Amino acid sequence: MKKKIVYVGLSADILHKGHINILKTASLYGDVYVGLLTDKAIASYKNIPYLNFEKRKVVVENIKFVKKVIPQNTLDYVENLNLIKPNFVVHGDDWKKGVQKKTRERVIKALKKWSGKLIEPKYTKNISSTLIKKEMSNIITSPENRVSRLKRLMNSKDIVRILESHNSLTGLIIEKTNIIKNKKNLRI
Repeated sequence: MKKKIVYVGLSADILHKGHINILKTASLYGDVYVGLLTDKAIASYKNIPYLNFEKRKVVVENIKFVKKVIPQNTLDYVENLNLIKPNFVVHGDDWKKGVQKKTRERVIKALKKWSGKLIEPKYTKNISSTLIKKEMSNIITSPENRVSRLKRLMNSKDIVRILESHNSLTGLIIEKTNIIKNKKNLRI
């Protein structure tokens, strides 16, 4: 009997227990295919990841719950869902609002075409990649790391907004600055 296919979309820049909980839950339903967001897909809604796609792929491929990793080129799952037609999509219940709300709606619509099902385990509290990144921000402030990340950012986005600074204090202020326009956060 053919095993069922379970799709999980992940950025997987900084893996934490929430990700493992999702993958473990997904593995209960069948073979887990991870749609790993590319740098460009992630940069479309937040800052680029610390690890590039290939490095993140190696990590995710070696998690025991994962059967296969495929690139997800946009925040939208539909292209990959239409390609593999999974029986299930597993995602934490945190995407019912915010930037991923429309993505969720499109996933539900796509799954209906082949009677697939969306499974939404409870979001793991008090942990997120964003919180971990904030804690790590002091570690990665060396000039070499900044240059490397800027190069990756320029390769991942069509337009990159930067502000020039002439001293480190101004640079830190710029780094923490966000511009909100039409209720949308435009990262510098």
